[in-house]
Amino acid sequence: MYGAILGDMIGAPYEFDRGNKTKDFPLFCEDSGFTDDTVMTAAVADALLNAKGKCEEEIKEELVRSMRSWGNRYPGAGYGVRFFEWLHSRDPRPYGSCGNGSAMRVSAAGWLYGTLEETRRAARLTAEVTHNHPEGIKGAEATASAIFLARTGSPKVKIKEYITTEFGYDLSRTCDEIRPGNHHDETCQKTVPEAITAFLEGDGFEDVIRTAVSLGGDCDTLACIAGSVADAFYGVSIALETECMRRLPDDINRVIERFNAARGRAPSSSDERENGNAVIENAIAAFHAESNRDTLLAVLESIRTRMHENGQLLISCFVTELPKKMPDPESIKIGDTFTTDEEIRLRLHTFRDSAGKTWFGAFTSGAERDKGEGCSVISEHIGQIFKHLRAVPEEGLVINPWGKKFMLSKELIDLILTLDRQKNRMEN
Repeated sequence: MYGAILGDMIGAPYEFDRGNKTKDFPLFCEDSGFTDDTVMTAAVADALLNAKGKCEEEIKEELVRSMRSWGNRYPGAGYGVRFFEWLHSRDPRPYGSCGNGSAMRVSAAGWLYGTLEETRRAARLTAEVTHNHPEGIKGAEATASAIFLARTGSPKVKIKEYITTEFGYDLSRTCDEIRPGNHHDETCQKTVPEAITAFLEGDGFEDVIRTAVSLGGDCDTLACIAGSVADAFYGVSIALETECMRRLPDDINRVIERFNAARGRAPSSSDERENGNAVIENAIAAFHAESNRDTLLAVLESIRTRMHENGQLLISCFVTELPKKMPDPESIKIGDTFTTDEEIRLRLHTFRDSAGKTWFGAFTSGAERDKGEGCSVISEHIGQIFKHLRAVPEEGLVINPWGKKFMLSKELIDLILTLDRQKNRMEN
């Protein structure tokens, strides 16, 4: 759900082509707030959690109850005219809409079920209570299907193939081809394929969001849909999750907490994206025991694997004093220094080797961080770390500098990415 909600928040200020159709914009600004996309995403998640084990008719009743309850709780969130009338109707019935509202709110269905068949069934039900036009149902099913496939490990080429074959969407155009003629259109058939194309082209979660917003038009919903799939494929950094929760009211955050618990995800402080790094620690220990080509490749493969499992590393930083207002979490990039109004600084920690070259420090877990001198950390997706490292002069990462360390140079990172491309070609 974080991906959908962040997409909504980040895209909202640039709706109606107010972003000049560019990827170069502040990720968060004064106007970055949630809209009806977020409220209905929470409403659908709440309903599906409450309706677990119930029959289709009971699920629909729960969906209607929840969506009307949440909609009336946040009446000024920016609903479409027909949906607003449905919220206040004495006899709420589906009204044949093919609008993209069915796709923007469906993300929970992509996560809560064990099979693609169950996922599509749930998505269909979430659409049918209002958007019972075939295109409205198709948009919801396609979005939920893409989320399911992304979270269960399907590569992008397989996701594209399934969506094209099952739903008939044209995903052949590039975003550069879509962008010039794309304007505000709230139908599923003009939003869902464009959003999925933004996901397919994006390089990491943030880049997917920026790509979706750059298409213009109904870009809060475009980014909401694209972000929901990108979340399942790449994961969302702890920094962005924290920023998301900070901008949401308590009742929506409580739904997110219930949703995370239902899908077996622990809170961020003990997130599996870090706890799963034992595979890296074990590979490094084997490399220390016997350093050779095979054990080196095993370390690189463990890191590559964790990258595809949305694994995160803890990046070492120094905080001289915690400011009252921390910098925008998404602005924290490797090698940057930030100054608040109180002149308080946060700097990412570098280590110097015997040759005088500098490296950034990274930890596989809090336990590894606690083995040495005290330092603060920020958590970041492995793929994003690699992306940031390309633009800085440092040599690479020292993984677990206080324990059995591993010097992950830029050359080794390039080798990991090369091995990844080769493996993807073999699988596809």
